[in-house]
Amino acid sequence: MKRKIITTSDGSKTIQIEDWNEQYHSIHGAIQEANHVFLKHGLLFYSELHSDSKPIAILEIGFGTGLNAFLTLIEAEKLKLSLNYTGVEAYPVQLEEINQLNYVELISESHGAIFEKLHEISWKKQHDITPSFKLEKQEKFFKDITATNEYNIIYFDAFGARVQPDLWTEDIFKIMYNALKKNGVLVTYSAKGSVRRAMQAVGFVVERLPGPPGKREMLRATKHSVSE
Repeated sequence: MKRKIITTSDGSKTIQIEDWNEQYHSIHGAIQEANHVFLKHGLLFYSELHSDSKPIAILEIGFGTGLNAFLTLIEAEKLKLSLNYTGVEAYPVQLEEINQLNYVELISESHGAIFEKLHEISWKKQHDITPSFKLEKQEKFFKDITATNEYNIIYFDAFGARVQPDLWTEDIFKIMYNALKKNGVLVTYSAKGSVRRAMQAVGFVVERLPGPPGKREMLRATKHSVSE
């Protein structure tokens, strides 16, 4: 499928799949969306509730351009958090596309080498990106995730249900529910009623929250019991 680099409303770039008219991030602002959905309502929400010194384990569904991981690493440095980050991606973005993105320029030029490292490290192995941020990239389909009670936070950043409805089903959210530890949270930019109902059907307690720029609402789901 034909892909191109586009500029979103906050000046940050993303990748557009032209055949689907679908982007890796919001056209209203890639960085704004990531900060609002995944950092504010995911990482910051969870870390404020759980202030112990244990590393926080994050699973990202759709590693993509690495934007969410990059912002999370920088925020974790500020908050002095230790993170174990796992990014799952069925179709890794090519380096020539990554090199056209402007995240380092807009977010932190001093972290340029770290952004490159996020993409240059090998897959299927955990790497120390910084002393407090470990990253493992897994190249596989989301339906093949088998983790159980392993993660504190899930960033659910799959392509939208309009173009990939199979990624927003009860079957997928059951896998997500199983992967989370008790009191773990899943955050996503989606606010579709069918998505909310699928989450609730597998046991999540779901909240509607104000969405990022250009979107009225988003969802946060919490696991309050331990799966079997």
